[in-house]
Amino acid sequence: MHTYGLLLLQAGSSPGALGGTLLIPIVFIGLLYVVMILPQQRRQKKWRALLSELKTGDKVTTSGGIRGTVVALKDDYIHLRVPPDNLRIEVSRASVAAVTTPDEGEKK
Repeated sequence: MHTYGLLLLQAGSSPGALGGTLLIPIVFIGLLYVVMILPQQRRQKKWRALLSELKTGDKVTTSGGIRGTVVALKDDYIHLRVPPDNLRIEVSRASVAAVTTPDEGEKK
């Protein structure tokens, strides 16, 4: 019996080792948050700001690859004029991937 108690004592870890074991997953989760989740939140915030600042006359590209000029704005939809036939289509505001209108400072 004495040998068994000694084996248990050797097999068990010290109380400080438990903190070290828990530290590794906590550090990993923190690193995962900083590397993956935080940049995605920043991108989404930037995209929402882009959608809220849309105005008529902006040239946009949708996620489907359609490029056109914003003609009218509704709550959840925008109307685009698409060349070459000046076709007018209605697309979801959330489908806008990028605004290609140059800023006022970039115009010559």
